[in-house]
Order: sequence, then C-alpha cells, then structure tokens
Amino acid sequence: MYALIDCNNFYCSCERVFNPKLEGKPVVVLSNNDGCVISRSEEAKLLGIKMGTPAFMFEDFFNKNNVAVYSSNYTLYGDLSDRVMKTLIEFVPRLEVYSIDEAFLDLHDLPYIDLLELALKIKMSVHKRIGIPVTIGIAPTKTLAKMANKFAKKKRKDVGCFWAANDKLIDEMMDSTEVGDIWGIGAQYAKILKKNGFQTALELRNAPEEWIRVNMTVVGQRLLNELRGVPSIEWEFIIPAKKNICCARGFGILIKTKHELSEALASYAANVGEKLRRQKSCAKTINIFVQTNPFRRDDKQYMRSMTTDLPVCTNNTAMLIKYALKVLDRIYLDGYNYHKCGFLALDLIPEDQVQYSIYDAVESPKEKTISKTLDKLNKVHGKDLIRYAAQGYGKKWKLKQARLSPCYTTRIDQILKVKN
Repeated sequence: MYALIDCNNFYCSCERVFNPKLEGKPVVVLSNNDGCVISRSEEAKLLGIKMGTPAFMFEDFFNKNNVAVYSSNYTLYGDLSDRVMKTLIEFVPRLEVYSIDEAFLDLHDLPYIDLLELALKIKMSVHKRIGIPVTIGIAPTKTLAKMANKFAKKKRKDVGCFWAANDKLIDEMMDSTEVGDIWGIGAQYAKILKKNGFQTALELRNAPEEWIRVNMTVVGQRLLNELRGVPSIEWEFIIPAKKNICCARGFGILIKTKHELSEALASYAANVGEKLRRQKSCAKTINIFVQTNPFRRDDKQYMRSMTTDLPVCTNNTAMLIKYALKVLDRIYLDGYNYHKCGFLALDLIPEDQVQYSIYDAVESPKEKTISKTLDKLNKVHGKDLIRYAAQGYGKKWKLKQARLSPCYTTRIDQILKVKN
C-alpha cells in the first residue's frame, strides 16, 4: 500500500500557524512580486477567488471581504515543510518527498497495522506538532493514492483520510473521479479520452489495452497498470541531483542602469552557487539572459541571452559571478527598462568528478573554506547576510513583497515574542 500526504492549502496554512487570528477567515498568498493568487484558504475559495487571480485587479474585493493577503514567504514555507517531512518519517520505513507540501509513504512493511488508524494518528501528530492540517489517501498504487487523497478532500472532509481498502471502495472512488483529474493525465489526453467516451477513471480502467497503447503509448500503459492496482511508478527515496539550476526573477520595479542589473545578476549567481554546493555539483556552462516587460507596450522591447562554457567546472560563487558579469557586458544595452534577468547553471557534474588539465587553475583549499564558511553563516544568521561586494545591498531590483510575513523559524530577530 501507498499513502499520499498532502498539506491543505499549504502556504495559507503556514501563515495561520503563527497568526491564530486568521483561523476561519479568508486568506490568500500571492506569487512573486505580489502578482497573482497561488494559494487560497477554504474560506477564500468559497468567496469565488480563483487560482491565478491578479491581485491588483481584486484589491477592492479583498478589502471589502476582509481577505488577508500575504506575499510568498518561501523561507518560512520551506522550513515548515521540512518539519512536516521529518515528522512523517517517524511513522513509516521509507518516504518519498514529492513536492514542498506532498509526500508518498511506503506502507508495504506494515502488514499488521490498521492503516486508517495509522493515517489518523499521522494527521493528528502533524497538526499537533507543526500546526499544519493534512489530508491522507491510501491505495495500492501511487496513482490511486493520489486519487484517494482527492477523494478524501471531496467526500471525506470530516475525517481527512481515505483508505481504498477493497474493490468496492476503489470502484466508488474511481467512478467519482473524472479522467482529467487523474494524476498524469494532461489537458490534451483528457480531450482525447473524453472524445472517445471515457469520462471517469473507472471507465478508463476498463479500456482495452491495445487502444491505450496505440493512443497513449507506453505512458498510457503504465497509467492503466496503476489504475488496475499494479504498481508501475518507481520510488524515488533519494531526491536525484538536478541537471540544471536556475535563478530568474522579475524585479520589484523596472531597472534602467547596468549597475543595478549587475547587482541582481550577481545575487542570482550567488544563489545558484549555494545550491550547487548543497547538492555537491559543479557547472560546466552558464546561461545569462535579460529582458524588458513585454506587457508594457509603450516601452522599447529587448531580450537577449548568451551561453558560455566556463574554463573549469565550478561551484565557486566568486567564479560564477565573474563570468556572469562578463556575459552581461556583452548583452547589455542602454536605454531599456529591464524587468527581469536570470542565471542558469547547465551541464552539471558531481564535484568529485571534475577533470582538470595541466593548464587549469584548481580551486584552492582557502577558496573552498571561504565558500563553506559563507554558506554556514548565511544558514545560521539569515540568507544573503554575508555576500560578495558585487551583489551590493540595492533594493530596487528585489522582489516586491509588500505583505511579507516574518521568518518566524529561521531568523532569530523575527522570532515570536510572548507577552504576559
């Protein structure tokens, strides 16, 4: 058996953990630069607020309905997610982190445990320890576990858990699930399936295998196996190292000078460098891009990117910044209102597999020590507190976060203060 744990309205739930006054009130969290709604509480959903709602167009609506609006606080959300995952692993032999708010649990080595009772215990423990409400779906395959989780949210809201323990319960769940809601079915496949008379997951499960292979290839065959209770999606207990790493963001306001653009790019390069060292990888190639805002039709438009090979594969922040700024010198043009830039590290390899020629400058132990110390200080005292001079301390290019909540769990100066 597999279990899929999903944190309910995760970003909104994180905001509520440290602000109990938000309980029972509509809450939304916005995307980067306070652009659009990316998380909604149940109360916000009842008001008709849709995912992707542009914040600036609904500001009056939010005020009129007393909607609590927050900027994305990914530092807080990431830390609470880590706490949730550490709690889950206490109950099962193995766990696969699927996303920031979802995880698959391996229940195969628990043959004598009542799984519904276990699910209720997990749900209660996560809420008691961290304050995050979760929904749990249990079924014979990953795809069915995902479906069971959605079924629990729709049909078992009062319990928050659903165990598809027998054929009757599985059929009931599948009959109430539209093909477009099946994990792995995209919009195009959903259209094809509906056009050919498959409306529910139950109908798809009974489809001829030959038709599935012809119209949905091997992906469809794997999905059909999953729907029939045959596990066909492998576990990923260890998160694989990323093959590419990118840091690209829109600016809080338009940037008109090269100096400010270089500060932003240097900071993005430093961000990527830290991620490379964290997964013990080095970049062979980098790509830099800059662009204006295509939605500002009165502005002159410009977008340019350039890829360059590094002399030596590296994860050293100083080297990444150095070559990023060299590329910027070649693609930057005066007279434009820049809206976004980005730094991509490509062709990654493990840091212990870097090959040097006799002409290459090997990174010295001193440089490695500086990088490790930099990462350690920033982890303890707050991200980007210690930085390279090229990053500057400019704020014009930073994300717009007018409604940002404190980093309650990662910044000592923002910890909650209890009053008598």
